[in-house]
Amino acid sequence: MKTIQKMYEHLNWANQRILEILQSIEEENQEVSRLFSHILFSEKVWITRLRGLESSALPIWSDVDIEFCAKLVMQNEESLTTFFTNLAHNDMDKIITYTNSKGIKFKNSVRDILIHVALHGQYHRGQINSRLRANGMEPVNIDFITFVR
Repeated sequence: MKTIQKMYEHLNWANQRILEILQSIEEENQEVSRLFSHILFSEKVWITRLRGLESSALPIWSDVDIEFCAKLVMQNEESLTTFFTNLAHNDMDKIITYTNSKGIKFKNSVRDILIHVALHGQYHRGQINSRLRANGMEPVNIDFITFVR
């Protein structure tokens, strides 16, 4: 469980670093903002599912501005912190049943969901860095090893 908690400390740190660079860019890049908001909306969906609540009405892709993303970063971090605070070690193998955005029913363990969310975000943050470089900007160092340094 310590490893997964560390992954989420990294996730929150990486989201904050991406947010800061996007807030510093004078002209908002729609594609980059859309990828970042997708990470944040997906986190919100998964947090909702982990709480045992219905998530089908929540967006996964939505065009929002960077100020809205900043609110989501803060909300998700607070929600995840609360979730981990209340999570017992034996809850990691608890099975969560949910319906995905296409209406398909799934069952996954809390552990697998948490790993998925962390890896999903890192994948898309890599895409964001690729887009930043393509636009002549320096990518944001969000490597885990930099985080733990």
